[in-house]
Amino acid sequence: MNELTIFYDGGCPLCVSEMRHLYRLDSKQKIVLQDIHAEGFTERFPHIDPVRADQMLHGQLASGEMIYALDVTYTAWTLVGKRHWVAVLRWPLIKQVSHWVYLFFAKHRSQISKLLTGSDRCEVCEIKRGEL
Repeated sequence: MNELTIFYDGGCPLCVSEMRHLYRLDSKQKIVLQDIHAEGFTERFPHIDPVRADQMLHGQLASGEMIYALDVTYTAWTLVGKRHWVAVLRWPLIKQVSHWVYLFFAKHRSQISKLLTGSDRCEVCEIKRGEL
């Protein structure tokens, strides 16, 4: 049963890299990945503003509740059994600082991606079950 839908930037190499990593670890298929730039996205998800979702990671729980930013990251890694990797994001002082760091990263991810990967955009970064 899907427990989380993640609305991610499929044109960002770093974002796609994280989604692929989650995808590989999601053996129970608890997470659904949706590229906000995919054809027909706004028709399938009219409640998600792709401009806002491009500024900050959006997630939707099975209950319909929306979660954002590092709450999506924490929930996703917890669902794939790697909560220990992100547990620090919930520590009181760290939580505040990491939120601001995330907002900086989200705003500048193209430049950061270019610096780390040599590319600021993915040309063909679609993630499909069975292809990885």
